[in-house]
Amino acid sequence: MNAKRLANNTKLFVLDTNVLMHDPTSLFRFEEHDIFVPMMTLEELDNNKKGMSEVARNARQASRLLDEIVSADERDIRQGIALAGPSRDLASGRLFLQTEAINDVIPASLPTAKADNQIIAVANHLSAKFPQRPVILVTKDINMRIKARALGLEAQDYFNDKVLEDSDLLYSGARELPADFWDSHGKDMQSWQQDSRAFYRIQGPLCADLLVNEFVWQEGPQPLHAWVREAGGKSAVLETLTDYSHHRNAVWGITAKNREQNFALNLLMNPDIDFVTLLGQAGTGKTLLTLAAGLTQVLETKHYAEIIITRVTIPVGEDIGFLPGTEEEKMTPWMGALEDNLDVLNHPAEDAQGGDWGRAATMDLIRNRIKIKSLNFMRGRTFLNKFLIIDEAQNLTPKQMKTLITRAGPGTKVVCLGNIAQIDTPYLTEGSSGLTYVVDRFKGWPHSGHITLQRGERSRLADHAAEVL
Repeated sequence: MNAKRLANNTKLFVLDTNVLMHDPTSLFRFEEHDIFVPMMTLEELDNNKKGMSEVARNARQASRLLDEIVSADERDIRQGIALAGPSRDLASGRLFLQTEAINDVIPASLPTAKADNQIIAVANHLSAKFPQRPVILVTKDINMRIKARALGLEAQDYFNDKVLEDSDLLYSGARELPADFWDSHGKDMQSWQQDSRAFYRIQGPLCADLLVNEFVWQEGPQPLHAWVREAGGKSAVLETLTDYSHHRNAVWGITAKNREQNFALNLLMNPDIDFVTLLGQAGTGKTLLTLAAGLTQVLETKHYAEIIITRVTIPVGEDIGFLPGTEEEKMTPWMGALEDNLDVLNHPAEDAQGGDWGRAATMDLIRNRIKIKSLNFMRGRTFLNKFLIIDEAQNLTPKQMKTLITRAGPGTKVVCLGNIAQIDTPYLTEGSSGLTYVVDRFKGWPHSGHITLQRGERSRLADHAAEVL
């Protein structure tokens, strides 16, 4: 490594294999700093390239990227290959490959046959060789970071894929207005009526922070539940909501049990909103509200042709296996939640004319308009005029989420449901989940909306269990 690179205070990051398999473009994510790829990392990439899993695809993509970088500038392989060209100026550092055998002494308690320990040995050798320069091992493996730190090396997780460091900072979709809101924002206020809705144009310091389709509320003697229709700058326009907690506005016999459910139904029933994300713990009513809204708009208003439901079958993205039957029949074991909610939604038919026969006929009609699809066969499809529900969306990676949402054709509404506290995929965290990613990226877009449901509505037993267990 040349003296010029040593003179400036750039860092040298040693990459573990799992970083490249997690995000192949991580090679371009270290800005002005240099990266070092040990031979063992390349060996592990080679071992993991076979198969159709997401990990194998990423391993092949990382290998292709490395090949492009190296073949573009083979002369400087010992001096480090400039990343500015291959990354299109995303990174200005250099890529170093291990070009010589490194026989560094590591404690006898660490078996040298293990790949992790060989990569730690490389990091140890580089930190001894360049004492003036920060050498940092980057790995997704927690135990490897602990071992490296125990040997006095600096080790970090790969943070670039994380949308948020703390899930508490995630956009909730609703904001409580301060008590003095009307005093500070009501001056020169304009108000008008349109299609039985009231609109208010307000001015004040809060307007700069408001996002389009964000819900605002204030309880008290004059309660206000509204959402932001225009925002940005010194003024904002608020529109009052449809009250779905009242029986006259019931959606497929379902009324909103709390404030957040009312916000959710306003998003789900609005044809101008193409993309809805609903977060919330178990029992907050995400699936029930979404199905009720979907059935109303498919069977009553005929706004959509049918409902399509998909969810991740853990293990993620693998083949759905040798269960007998069609794609729908194979997916049935994963769709217990759908059956439970359909039972609730079809319950009012008992009281109507027809009794059990009428209820069975209604259930057949509903089932004909609901299609269950596997995630594995989504690529290349286009959905026209469909109400697409992505359940358990917290288990999707950002890349899988992009693949799904870009299936939407004209007239399709996409609804993502999930609880980021219940991630079953080993490679995802609350900060890097695809659901967190889309909530953050879509906030403020005029045709999308998000709400975090707060209160469970299952039973006093379920509520108490959620609190004390």
